Amino acid sequence: MEDVKINGTLIWYYYICPRETWLMARHLTPDEHDENIEWGRFLHEHSYERDKKEIAVGNIKIDLLKKDDGGLVIGEVKKSSKYLQSARMQLLFYLSELSKLGIKAEGQLMFPEEKKIIDVHLDQEAQAELDRACVAIADIVGAELPPQPARIHWCTNCAYAEMCWA
Repeated sequence: MEDVKINGTLIWYYYICPRETWLMARHLTPDEHDENIEWGRFLHEHSYERDKKEIAVGNIKIDLLKKDDGGLVIGEVKKSSKYLQSARMQLLFYLSELSKLGIKAEGQLMFPEEKKIIDVHLDQEAQAELDRACVAIADIVGAELPPQPARIHWCTNCAYAEMCWA
């Protein structure tokens, strides 16, 4: 697959499951009527209604944008903190992409059901991890076939389950 356009969704899936990363990169989308996906979509649409939402910048789509204490804050709204590492890396990817455009921002992971907000800052260590992840994603996506399915603890509620275990 030529010219892999890495985006936040691929970053998110990479930290969950390499097979999902490959499937998503090929636009093989999960079951859109999966109750977890529908609930996540509902929360995204109806939480933090005062903030500006769905801002597209290049190949990224930021959930929300706000000014806080004179600075720019981008937010990523998630259903649960269960996937904290994936959510954090996705938000760090957005901060990195904005930084490349000369835009300085801070990040916040927002979990409305848990009434929890976690501040996220891009530093050299996080950038190095993102760089490694992007190389790995390019390798996964560039492969002719998807990685073999492997049972992991995320499989239980996965909207891609039929593509692995049917």
